[in-house]
Amino acid sequence: MTLAINAVFGSWNSDRAILYRRQERIPTDSGTAVNVVAMVFGNLGMDSGTGVAFTRDPGTGAVGVYGDYLQNAQGEDVVAGIRNTVPLQDLENINKAAYDQLMQIMRTLENHYRDLCDIEFTIERGKLWMLQTRVGKRTAAAAFRIATQLVDQGLIDLDEALTRVSGAELGRLMFPGSTLAARSPRSPPA
Repeated sequence: MTLAINAVFGSWNSDRAILYRRQERIPTDSGTAVNVVAMVFGNLGMDSGTGVAFTRDPGTGAVGVYGDYLQNAQGEDVVAGIRNTVPLQDLENINKAAYDQLMQIMRTLENHYRDLCDIEFTIERGKLWMLQTRVGKRTAAAAFRIATQLVDQGLIDLDEALTRVSGAELGRLMFPGSTLAARSPRSPPA
């Protein structure tokens, strides 16, 4: 257990993690945490599985169920692409109780974070387990659409909506495919 905990803290200080925090403008003094939890297994049979879900489509920003599910599998099976997943909506026919619970949790998370959420979950022998959530990455078009929708829903105000779409994202929306739109704010001029 001590080695596992030390590995998490060690990864916080890896070159890759430091570079990522710098690129994403994440404060270096925020630290990281270690959670010790019971393992759950999605590979215990057809009443088990794993999936990823988004509270909105990260490509377009459209409201609705978006994600993938894989029966009798662990999380790595979904992201590795070694097995074919089914659309998240199919979970409703596979395990309606877990699907309904997941939909409620997704609404709660989105209202709490006031943003698109990226969620990982496992179902072990019919029971839903939430593994993690974070604010989801999205395309420039989705960022603009989601910010507008959240204002319309009363979850954020216009001032906050303006901070949700960066200048680089606006550039990609206004000038798709141009080198101007593709350059980061810190890139030297071409």
